[in-house]
Amino acid sequence: MPSLNSSSPPWLFRFVQSIVTAINALNALLGLCAAWLSVMLVVLMSYIVISRALFDTGSLALQESITYGHAALFMLCMGYTIILRGHVRVDVFYRRFSPLNKAWVDALGGLLLLLPFALFMTYVSWDFVVRAWQIREASSDPGGLTIVYCLKTLMPVTGILLALQALSEVLRNLLKITYIYEDSADNEEDSPC
Repeated sequence: MPSLNSSSPPWLFRFVQSIVTAINALNALLGLCAAWLSVMLVVLMSYIVISRALFDTGSLALQESITYGHAALFMLCMGYTIILRGHVRVDVFYRRFSPLNKAWVDALGGLLLLLPFALFMTYVSWDFVVRAWQIREASSDPGGLTIVYCLKTLMPVTGILLALQALSEVLRNLLKITYIYEDSADNEEDSPC
């Protein structure tokens, strides 16, 4: 539990911290689901390979489902990867910064880079997805999946999840800056994103 500076209003701190916790919990839940999805993808891919090799049979729908699964895996885990600080970061100077300066860099990076990117991603994909739903877009290959529109829906959903996680990171770092509290991320040498 973070130690709070005695001059800060505890109700505001708790309120903002509850928002951060809720957003992180959502993305962590998606990360857990994606972990199980990756296991299912391995099993499905093994089945496809074995059925082709031993029985000379195949299914285009099953092959496309692997692609859909990978897309879901990567797109739905972007926010979770931010929580884990797993995105690539070039930190020539960052590593030497104090926890307060790191909080400033992370807050500004989330506010000026990640949040606009996430909102832009949602905005530019919206009409594309609406059109796919209107025509119930399906695979152009015979025997393919008929739910291309569902796959395309992941684009704005990913943008929304990234925007929420950007908000969480900005709020978390603003708490560090404003209320000077110790976060478990401060103790990590490669504190990040």
